[in-house]
Amino acid sequence: MRALVQRVSTASVRVGDRLVGEIGPGAMILVCAMQGDSEAQSEALAAKIARLRIFRDDAGKMNRALTDTGGAALVVSQFTLAADTSRGNRPGFSAAAPPDEGARLYEHFIEALRGHGIEVATGEFAAEMAVALVNDGPVTIWLDI
Repeated sequence: MRALVQRVSTASVRVGDRLVGEIGPGAMILVCAMQGDSEAQSEALAAKIARLRIFRDDAGKMNRALTDTGGAALVVSQFTLAADTSRGNRPGFSAAAPPDEGARLYEHFIEALRGHGIEVATGEFAAEMAVALVNDGPVTIWLDI
């Protein structure tokens, strides 16, 4: 699985004019299930993100994890993270898991993250979404599991 994690002050996602997910301080997580991924990768990615020390401690160093801060996560499915741009100018997405499998692993990832005691808000799988965020730092981390 692949994720792009951003430390945020706030983040929200809308589908049309409906607000479907919103958090305060925490992490905005764009996530993509790749061909051949399983629940094991989904759980490993959730565990890695839950323990990822990207939040400031009292000395201002990135020494605290989401589980330490009590922050929330906004998780949005993002199949375009699987983009292959090695040939031509139009990205290919064949490395992404098929939609049914992607949806299943996306939901599994969300539940695994909640299993670490993290409050999770979400977007809607396969919907056209508008995401807004204030990147804190900025801190943006790319993860492949």
